[in-house]
Amino acid sequence: MAVALTDMSPADAAAVLIAKGDQRWTRSLVDELDRAIRTEPLARFVELWDLSNAGAARVFGVSRQAFSKWLANGPPAARAEAVTDLAAATDLLDRYVKRERIPAVVRRSAPLLDGVSLLDLAASGDTRAVADSVIAMFDLRRIQP
Repeated sequence: MAVALTDMSPADAAAVLIAKGDQRWTRSLVDELDRAIRTEPLARFVELWDLSNAGAARVFGVSRQAFSKWLANGPPAARAEAVTDLAAATDLLDRYVKRERIPAVVRRSAPLLDGVSLLDLAASGDTRAVADSVIAMFDLRRIQP
């Protein structure tokens, strides 16, 4: 009985694929996996924040066409930190807020953010502040005696 690659350790699965001998196919597989891993946080951000590609492009200060390419091929390395910040914020929002409420939460102006919304803050380019603000929102230590 054959064992599925997903039932193996990553090292064992890699050894099986490399043993097949078709390095070009294996390299293509690695490239596709890498692309999927790099684009997943962007797609999740767009979906959970209920953004169009044009709206997400505004957040990153790029054209809609450029953002569409990011969704297909992954963002450029220079944008990795911004994507990571927004992915962390999205993960926390998804954990603590009902999914259908996330778009309203990110669009609502907040006094603690000087009257701007998380979406506005992200569009200003301060993605680190977005992540920090969301972390602070759900820091339960601040309310415990």
